[in-house]
Amino acid sequence: MDKKLHALPQLPYAYDALEPVISKEIMELHHGKHHAAYVKNLNEALEKHPELFEKSAEELLMDLNAIPEDIRTAVRNNGGGHVNHSIFWEIMGGTSLHPLVGEPSGKLLEEINKTFGSFADFQTKFNEAGTKRFGSGWVWLVKNKDGKLQVMSTANQDNPMSEGHAPIMGNDVWEHAYYLQYKNVRPDYLKAWWNVVNWQEVEKRFNR
Repeated sequence: MDKKLHALPQLPYAYDALEPVISKEIMELHHGKHHAAYVKNLNEALEKHPELFEKSAEELLMDLNAIPEDIRTAVRNNGGGHVNHSIFWEIMGGTSLHPLVGEPSGKLLEEINKTFGSFADFQTKFNEAGTKRFGSGWVWLVKNKDGKLQVMSTANQDNPMSEGHAPIMGNDVWEHAYYLQYKNVRPDYLKAWWNVVNWQEVEKRFNR
């Protein structure tokens, strides 16, 4: 009775806050329908093993082998969808909320420059990884197991934390994230997306 169901988080901004980069229509469908469905399906899967409600969605993903086999795939897909989108909403922001800085600062920028050569080189590598992801998936900047920055992509709703990495920022390259606006030109979406990255939030994740 007092089990804690997973819930759809509220967006930290209005549905139209990311326009013109991401339309209000896409945001309403993406958050209100797609993310909501992942949360609903995750809760339904966990009903078969209610003791798992004691774990956070992140804890479930970090140890998928501990999930009973009959619901493991459902937890991987829907728990991943829930966690991935929760990160995604947080690391974006509308210009009405705060003056968006075009690039990171401080330690994160230092690490990016050290690892990738420059912020521009990092953007190129990130966009390339997102463009080359076959089918549906995500592109990530992670702090890997060695504590180093790394760009990687994952299929479907897989999250890097299942492989022991800490995701700092991620971009959704499923078609539902961009198709209504950018049609089949994923590189245009990836390029435009940098205009809505909330670097303060990304830096917080990096410093955690």
